[in-house]
Amino acid sequence: MARRRIDVNCDLGETALPWHESHEPALLREISSANVACGGHAGDPASMSAVCAEAARLGVTIGAQVSYPDRQNFGRVAMDIDHDELMASLSQQFSALIGAAEAYGTRVAYVKPHGALYNTVVTHHGHADVVVRLAERFGVPLFGMPNSLTENLAERHGVQFVREWFADRGYLSNGQLAPRSRPDALVTSRRLVFERVTRAVQNGEVETVDGTTLPVDFSTICVHSDTPGAVMLLQSVRAALAQADVSIGAEW
Repeated sequence: MARRRIDVNCDLGETALPWHESHEPALLREISSANVACGGHAGDPASMSAVCAEAARLGVTIGAQVSYPDRQNFGRVAMDIDHDELMASLSQQFSALIGAAEAYGTRVAYVKPHGALYNTVVTHHGHADVVVRLAERFGVPLFGMPNSLTENLAERHGVQFVREWFADRGYLSNGQLAPRSRPDALVTSRRLVFERVTRAVQNGEVETVDGTTLPVDFSTICVHSDTPGAVMLLQSVRAALAQADVSIGAEW
């Protein structure tokens, strides 16, 4: 029987510091896929170039982390934006990252919505359709929440959908992420992350913030770069996967 493989991803290119002075190079060494901010909520040509250069050197897969065009709110506030305007913005973001990746002999292998856009497309048909058509236009897989409207639309459009689970976020009983306004929205304990990953991988379930058991099925695990202790949390993810005899890597 083939050994199970799971991808580990993290959001990069978001720091306000010069890239090599931030914690992001350390994050990059712990993951197999890098979601690179490409101008919507964060990121600029210098940060995209820095991440792509180091990712190419380490053999880390690069993905476009596209967002509502809202740097002021870090892309974490939903926008009532025209669908054509949203598509134009997301396409511009994706294209900018293509240039940075190709400069270092690598490619943009997938797309992942960021922040409010990620949460909105779970139920908002118009914006979900834009994100799916973006993935279709560039011929790449789409990361997203399992059992969502996005997944259904991706299947309808023939777009590969990569089911994602967050090791550092609390979940509601309906399978959606707990709002960041809740005190239990973030999981910052290394021990708890290790236990959550172990349970999710071995039993296919996780405990929600409501105390119920939620079935989970995923191909990639995320830790946010701005979660306190993100590097150590990623190390806990890797340790749990190793203990479960799961290899780490992207398949797209």
